[in-house]
Amino acid sequence: MKSDIIKKGIERVPHRALLYATGIPETEIKKPFIGVATSFTDIIPGHTGMRDLERYIEKGVHTGGGYPFFFGIPGICDGIAMGHRGMHYSLASRELIADMVETVAEAHQLDGLVLLTNCDKITPGMLMAAARVNVPTIVVTAGPMMSGHLRGKRLSLVNDAFEAVGKFKQGKITAKEVAELEICSCPGTGSCQGMYTANTMACVTEALGMSLPGCATALAVSAKKRRIAFHSGSRIVEMVKKKITPRKIMNLKAFENAIRVDMALGGSTNTVLHIPAMAHEAKVALPLELFDKISKKTPHVANMLPGGEHYMEDLDYAGGIPAVLKNLKASMNDVMTVSGKKIFAIADGAEISDRDVIRPIKKAYHKEGGIAVLYGNIAPDGCVVKQTAVNSEMMQFKGTAKVFNSEEDGMKAILAGKIKSGDVVVIRYEGPKGGPGMREMLSPTSAIAGMGLQKSVALITDGRFSGGTRGPCIGHISPEAMEGGPIAIIKDGDIIDIDITRRKINLMVDDAEIKKRLSKHRPLKPKIRSGWLARYSAQVTSASTGAIMKPNL
Repeated sequence: MKSDIIKKGIERVPHRALLYATGIPETEIKKPFIGVATSFTDIIPGHTGMRDLERYIEKGVHTGGGYPFFFGIPGICDGIAMGHRGMHYSLASRELIADMVETVAEAHQLDGLVLLTNCDKITPGMLMAAARVNVPTIVVTAGPMMSGHLRGKRLSLVNDAFEAVGKFKQGKITAKEVAELEICSCPGTGSCQGMYTANTMACVTEALGMSLPGCATALAVSAKKRRIAFHSGSRIVEMVKKKITPRKIMNLKAFENAIRVDMALGGSTNTVLHIPAMAHEAKVALPLELFDKISKKTPHVANMLPGGEHYMEDLDYAGGIPAVLKNLKASMNDVMTVSGKKIFAIADGAEISDRDVIRPIKKAYHKEGGIAVLYGNIAPDGCVVKQTAVNSEMMQFKGTAKVFNSEEDGMKAILAGKIKSGDVVVIRYEGPKGGPGMREMLSPTSAIAGMGLQKSVALITDGRFSGGTRGPCIGHISPEAMEGGPIAIIKDGDIIDIDITRRKINLMVDDAEIKKRLSKHRPLKPKIRSGWLARYSAQVTSASTGAIMKPNL
């Protein structure tokens, strides 16, 4: 076992003494050492229930014949960090999380890992570490939140609480109604109720083969989730004995499966950042073009919030990810998962219990999958849009640019009523380097939707969007403004032509004028010049490559 390095031989007497100081019995020291990385915290709703799941993982590890050691990993709630300085830290935290899991696992030579996670950057960060460290690993995502309820109507965070801001500004709802929505939208523990980033990443993780069947959609408050936590703890010991490591599972065919399920569910555009970053750590080449290639061949079969009507609880009751795999089996790769079963065996054992939530291929909600990758003179290296959350009237749109050099400036203009039908809101210097940290634009996109402008106004940015974003919102424009990308030279009044169907986005200015503007362009000074974010900005790469970090060697 890998842990023999810290516990065998006469020269390890001091190491064993320190281990015994933790309270480990002599009878247990020869067993596999299992690290349980837990991102429990009191401030993230998706993580507040993890103490309970930790107990069940611990029981499972002991039952399986291992010995668990828990260690903490920090987490950020994107919803709480949204719209202010805190959001600069969200994407950047993914790298810190990966580094911390690597550090603890390698420093203590752990035999295996259980990764207890749930929310937006925490899940991909832990999976990046799993691929990097490459010791047997299983992921437990803590589960989605139940829908909120108010006077017989189901509620969700984004479609009700976030969009309430724009509705209130328009006089569509009262202050009393706003107060009711903010207290009722999120009824308790769990990741937010739709196919936003946290739940998208949970579904991607299960489809990738890194968590047990049913884990992604099992509700945070359910006994089902407890049982999955227990079986994950037991299973990791078996994986250690059989030397089933992440890179044996996280291969190109598995990533193709994950992307296909993502497209079928209409998941968050943030997966276009996270899946390539995970693949990079697993030594798998995964170009941006693969997302669009798979999306064009994958029907959108589950109409989930925010663009659709179904909640995560609906998907779970319909059969969860195993049922989605069953639906897509003809186009899936039959590869191994942490459960010991291959994808086809999981699909064959599943039942689709609601054919409206998970539609047959021939009755899909859309012929293509959730995400489209666009190119053009604004985005030579590409940009992304959640096309299944765009109204059909806005799949082709030509509008007038209103340009802002920060999210705050854009948000002020939207709430002040300065954005009108026919405008294209351009928010730049919010990319990985320029942000820094590529902030999510959920506040401005929700305000646009709440004000009823999502069918007449588009938004483009070198930043990114929450999984809760809906409407013609195009992000990840690469190269970003801070790198001198063409988005940096767009002027107020320029005409922008967006054609999602043809995968095009162009500035309607002739090439000579674009070259002239670029030759005169000088990027803004970095917004943050000290601390971790300054280091992050210096080393982070483009959104088109997953915003991975490369050291300045």
